[in-house]
Amino acid sequence: MVEFEGEFRFCAGFQENWKTCKRCSNPCNCGFYGDSLRECSCTPVMIQRYRSRLSGPLLDRIDLHVEVPRVAHKDLADPVDAEPSSSIRDRVNAARRRQRERLARFGLYANAQMQARHIRKFCQVDEQGHQLLEMVTDRLGLSARSYARILKVARTIADLAGEENIRQPHLAEAVQYRGLDRKPM
Repeated sequence: MVEFEGEFRFCAGFQENWKTCKRCSNPCNCGFYGDSLRECSCTPVMIQRYRSRLSGPLLDRIDLHVEVPRVAHKDLADPVDAEPSSSIRDRVNAARRRQRERLARFGLYANAQMQARHIRKFCQVDEQGHQLLEMVTDRLGLSARSYARILKVARTIADLAGEENIRQPHLAEAVQYRGLDRKPM
């Protein structure tokens, strides 16, 4: 997704009209639901109606649902020592290399391309992971597609951490990226 003239546009084969994409980027009609500085003028019914425009099947096809809150100026201007981009790039390149090596014999190059048979083979979780997934699936009523997306994202998180196996923290982080599955309306 890229931002262009204040609108978010989906790329890489995801076709959508620009107005829908802009709506997808806002939490409600006025755009201020959950904002720390401006009060939302929408009623709960308006918010529910607005969010219901995003169908479950559409949300199932989006890997990451991430809320991005407003950043205060002092946080933007504060010269914090963060992880350098070169370090992040190295970690991402190493994860991509692991994915390519793992999936090459299937003609795939990224975890996002995995089908059900690949997920069963490469996204196995331990008992704690099974318990977490069972609880999350039951509580949120996740679809099979959402469940698979969580496993693929968890596999990528484990790859970024340089770990061979998916562990419970990787699954928990992947679940956190399904924000619209968790949002009460």
